[in-house]
Amino acid sequence: MGSSQSDHPTDVCGHDECGCRMTERDQKLKSGLITRLNRIEGQIRGIKGMIEKDCYCDDVLQQLSAVQSALNAVGKMVLRDHIHGCVADRLRAGDAEIIDELVATIGKML
Repeated sequence: MGSSQSDHPTDVCGHDECGCRMTERDQKLKSGLITRLNRIEGQIRGIKGMIEKDCYCDDVLQQLSAVQSALNAVGKMVLRDHIHGCVADRLRAGDAEIIDELVATIGKML
């Protein structure tokens, strides 16, 4: 599961100057997330093509709805991992501020 490494901030490229936090994810979860995101990326390209070809609005809207559902599924997977990993770890360490961060994050997702 995920674990916060806020004591050593680095960005996704490994550069220390960014200040982003890192999370180590289970390889199976990470692979699943990447597969889903690649599929979503393909769907987005397909929608772009539909717009370029002046496809019927309802058909475009149906595809947009499918992408939104797929993104929501990815978000739920990351949120679950975050709660079971990062949040649980920080609570065990006595960091109750993580609750406010989690509430704010869920608020943004809704």
